[in-house]
Amino acid sequence: MSTIAVLHPGAMGAEVGRALVDVGARVRWLPAGRGKATQRRAEDAGLVAAEGLSGCDLVISVCPPGSALDVARAVRGFTGLYLDANAISPRTAAEVAGVVSEGGATYVDGGIIGGPPTVHGATRLYVSGSHAHQVAYEFVGSRLEAIVLESGPYAASATKMVYASWTKISSALLLAVRGTAAAYDVDDALLAEWAMSQPEVEARSDRAAASAAAKGWRWEAEMREIATTFAEAGLPAGFGEAAAEIFGKHNRPD
Repeated sequence: MSTIAVLHPGAMGAEVGRALVDVGARVRWLPAGRGKATQRRAEDAGLVAAEGLSGCDLVISVCPPGSALDVARAVRGFTGLYLDANAISPRTAAEVAGVVSEGGATYVDGGIIGGPPTVHGATRLYVSGSHAHQVAYEFVGSRLEAIVLESGPYAASATKMVYASWTKISSALLLAVRGTAAAYDVDDALLAEWAMSQPEVEARSDRAAASAAAKGWRWEAEMREIATTFAEAGLPAGFGEAAAEIFGKHNRPD
């Protein structure tokens, strides 16, 4: 039975932890500096509060992408496996790998596609790197399917970036389209044309608006990571930068 720590259990991290608890892992979390909402999520998921990482075999970082480096720096001295499962570019993943390696841990790259894993088959954890199989083994039989990628040490982060570039940037484009149509007072005409020629698009734009209102503030940094990923591949970074600007207009809820 492995001992695993999840840093820090937000909506996604708590369910990742619950998936591991359900297959017999001992899953910890670190309550220092965390709020009551995080505590409720962790306790509900069956995670055990701990003061540190001593005795842990694996640490999983699930946090906003802009915090990935800070979280990695905070575990200096941990010498087990460190899975970064955040929405970061391969370049940022390499920086995180450098930080945790200097601190004594072994880096494993990860990327989660799908929502919090509440049911089997809906969410996948892609992992890559020399110790990816060890991490994937921890999830065998759980509701979170772990898929090992053999195409490079940061293949998991790259997969997350290219997948999210389509799902989220296309949503940002729909928000921009609707905003521009409203500015020119042609939104009704646009919706009427969509109803005739592309009847599915209005519903998708409404879903994009609802998602952005609820979670758009979390996606700004992710879009900038996508911009970096594209630029590193020799492609225009503007898609991600524009989406970051769109989502950045949404304030974090109180």
